Amino acid sequence: MLQYITQRLLLLIPTFLGVTFLAYAIMLAAPGDPVDLFFAGGAGAGSEGVDADSLAEVSAAKEELRKELGLDRAIPMQYALWLGRMLRGELGISFKDRQPVWDKIVPRLPVTLTLNVVSILLTYLIAIPLGIYSAVRNGSLFDKISTVSVFMLYSLPSFWIGTLIIIFFCGGDFYAFFPPGGLRSLEHDPSWPWWQRLADYSYHLAMPLLCTTYASFAALSRFMRTSMLENARMDYIRTARAKGVSEPTVILKHMLRNSLIPVITILAGLLPAMIGGSVIIETIFSIPGLGQLAFQSVLARDYPVVIAIFAAGSFLTIVGILLSDLALAWVDPRIHFGRGSA
Repeated sequence: MLQYITQRLLLLIPTFLGVTFLAYAIMLAAPGDPVDLFFAGGAGAGSEGVDADSLAEVSAAKEELRKELGLDRAIPMQYALWLGRMLRGELGISFKDRQPVWDKIVPRLPVTLTLNVVSILLTYLIAIPLGIYSAVRNGSLFDKISTVSVFMLYSLPSFWIGTLIIIFFCGGDFYAFFPPGGLRSLEHDPSWPWWQRLADYSYHLAMPLLCTTYASFAALSRFMRTSMLENARMDYIRTARAKGVSEPTVILKHMLRNSLIPVITILAGLLPAMIGGSVIIETIFSIPGLGQLAFQSVLARDYPVVIAIFAAGSFLTIVGILLSDLALAWVDPRIHFGRGSA
């Protein structure tokens, strides 16, 4: 196991370098120039009636700014400089407001992590029992209703559900059961006891959590149900029942453990997918997290911030795959990562 972990950690380095370089190259090749945005469209926008000297001054200023930001260098050189700064613990300076990227990411990181970690916990706490119960009651009225319901939920896009929630339940045109955005109430006071601050924070995150969670648990519960039904037909389940093993033991000890294998595999991509999805949810509900920052940075062509957030997502993806493999070895004793294993 230790040898396998070491190999995967060493493989993480070239994988991370390849993914981030491709992302960096594609980002710089995309249409749009942060220098033009900084100059409100550049000299070519609304330049009628402007003399040649003014145009020349603007062009010179733009070239000077492009040189200062390092955009005059080739893409491999820009990436090498960014990688060197990252290895030193620096993420560069934002093109938009010239603040350090770290100072923009650090205050927003706990918000996004809280939203996504709680969403993943809720997803598994809902999906696994729902999938187990649907498989055990296969063909029942509950199974039919839950199947139709989760497929309907999975087909509804989160941005549409988020918009409807704001309109109907967050003071849009009908009811005001929940706040339409933000993380704290207007009357929030830091001197509140911890439980009151936690309740206020949870109250503001309730609807964003719902939008982040419903599609994931809908899909995951179907995977769990299908896996349980497949294992229910296996010979070892028939043998356990023939030996007189109680039905709860058959389901929870024998059937469940093997049924968790595909569900754990999904975990590898669930966290990065939720972080990507938080771009939409945080923008809709005005939550100051990494998703909202990424959206604003893309619009502003703020390359250092965008690549820093993308690098964090890439790292989480690679680490998630490693953790998923280790969890598979814990669930399934047939999997070994020793010498000579695939």
